[in-house]
Amino acid sequence: MATSNGSTCKIGPSILNADLSSLASECQRFMECGSDYLHLDVMDGQFVPNLTFGHPVVKCLRPKLPGVFFEMHMMVQDPEKWVEPVADAGGDMYSFHFEATKDPELCIRKIKEAGMKVGLGINPPTPVEVVLPYVDQVDLILVMTVNPGFGGQSFMAECLPKVQFLREKYKNLDIEVDGGVGPSTIQQCADVGANVIVSGSAIVKNENPREVIKYMRKVIDDALQKKR
Repeated sequence: MATSNGSTCKIGPSILNADLSSLASECQRFMECGSDYLHLDVMDGQFVPNLTFGHPVVKCLRPKLPGVFFEMHMMVQDPEKWVEPVADAGGDMYSFHFEATKDPELCIRKIKEAGMKVGLGINPPTPVEVVLPYVDQVDLILVMTVNPGFGGQSFMAECLPKVQFLREKYKNLDIEVDGGVGPSTIQQCADVGANVIVSGSAIVKNENPREVIKYMRKVIDDALQKKR
């Protein structure tokens, strides 16, 4: 993940639907099955109507998963408040939502000062144009393909033109899709140019996550190859 660009496929399981009582071993299992990074969903019950886990859990996971890239997906109001605790806990990338802050530039600056990479996300109703002033300041743009807050939702294909718009403008940008992505929807994501893939239930709940990851990687790699 750290060296990724828009021509490299990266796949990260969202561990929200994993067995949270055995989180470290579950995360290790997904990495051994071919994942490139882990996507950790932090929800505060304010920005989204759900609660998950926070930086104390991440701090416990960090020593058990040395070298694993943690993307912290911060579905929280006023995300700038949590930058330092997450950095201290061992987060590698801090992905926040445009809609959650009054000052995206301040949040971006704080994340960089804390030594983390920056992801900027937008929800399904938000027009893609809002991220354009920040593209050069961030490492990744996250296009949500469900409304954030709960795992297991249905994929919203109507969000994909945002990905296509970004890919046509920025050939080397990391563009991540998150929400309802799995073997049945990966081709649609590949066709519009997504290269960073978050997949929750499709990987976590499958009896053979290795095969799911392998299949999705091939679909993305094939599409990226055609675009070169």
